[in-house]
Amino acid sequence: MDSQFDNALDYHSQGRPGKIEVVPTKPTQTKRDLSLAYSPGVAEPCEEIFKNPQDAYKYTAKGNLVAVISNGTAVLGLGNLGPLASKPVMEGKGVLFKIFADIDVFDIEVDANDPQKFIDVVKALEPTFGGINLEDIKAPESFLIEETLKREMKIPLM
Repeated sequence: MDSQFDNALDYHSQGRPGKIEVVPTKPTQTKRDLSLAYSPGVAEPCEEIFKNPQDAYKYTAKGNLVAVISNGTAVLGLGNLGPLASKPVMEGKGVLFKIFADIDVFDIEVDANDPQKFIDVVKALEPTFGGINLEDIKAPESFLIEETLKREMKIPLM
């Protein structure tokens, strides 16, 4: 095997596998911290968001959270590798969002080749994310998916 191949596999597997993690943004050292982060303290922001949905941007990570979503049907120049094999690419895109824009990302690999099923999954995620980044979806389905989601969703789609 060549060095580039080995280096790439080592890079992705050494230490904690993958390239992304979730880290708390608030203190979590004390019992009080934890009771504010979860129960019972979490009830207050829930009630405020229920009264005013825009408050989700004030009390949650939604405004700085993007979903990088793929079904893996057009992965780089490799073709249709499926959703699981596309995961390293989606994690890598998440790394770029984080280091260049300080935007947090969840990579989401969807097992759906049917455009409408894929659209339905992405639309169902709208309450969670402040934006959606579609990645590595084959044409012509990618055009239909993008056009439909831009028309039907209220959050930015890239």
